[in-house]
Amino acid sequence: MSKYVSVGKILNFHGIKGEAKVGFTKNQEDFFCSLKFVFVKKNNEYKQLNIQSVRLNKSFALVKFEGINSINELMEYKGAFLYVEESTIRESLEDDEFLIDELVGLSVFDKNNNKLGFVVGVSNNGASDLLSVKTNSKKVVLIPFVKAIVTDVKIPEKKIVINNIEGLLE
Repeated sequence: MSKYVSVGKILNFHGIKGEAKVGFTKNQEDFFCSLKFVFVKKNNEYKQLNIQSVRLNKSFALVKFEGINSINELMEYKGAFLYVEESTIRESLEDDEFLIDELVGLSVFDKNNNKLGFVVGVSNNGASDLLSVKTNSKKVVLIPFVKAIVTDVKIPEKKIVINNIEGLLE
C-alpha cells in the first residue's frame, strides 16, 4: 500500500473555468510545477487528479485539473489537501534533504555522543528550517537546520549529531 505525503491544499477557486488556487510549501515551486498528477482524499480513498497546467502567482499556484471545467465541479475539492506518493517525493530529494516525519523522534547528540534530547517538530522561519528539540531538561529549543550546526543526520540509527555551540540549548 502506498504512503501519501501532503504537498498542497486547494484554497479556493480562481475564475469560473475550474481553476484552483493552491497553497504549497515555500521554496518548492520547481517540485510542485513538475507534478503531472496529485491525489485528493475522499471517503478514506485517494482519488487521482491529473494536472493540466500550473501557473505561479505570488505565494500560491493556479492549477487547472483535467475534467474540472467549472466552479461547481471544483467546489467539492475546496479545502482538500493534495497528496503525492512518498516515493515521488523521495526521488526529488537531494542528499541533504529529509522528510519531516523522518526527523521527528530522532535523538539529538553532541559530537562527544552525549544525548541532548530528541526532535519533536520541524518549522521554518523564512531563513532556514528549524528543529524543535525537547532537551533532557524538558525544555523545547529551536536549532537551525544548517550544516554548521547539524553536522550529521543518520536516519537508520535514528540519530542527529549537532555542533553544540555555546548558548544553543539555553
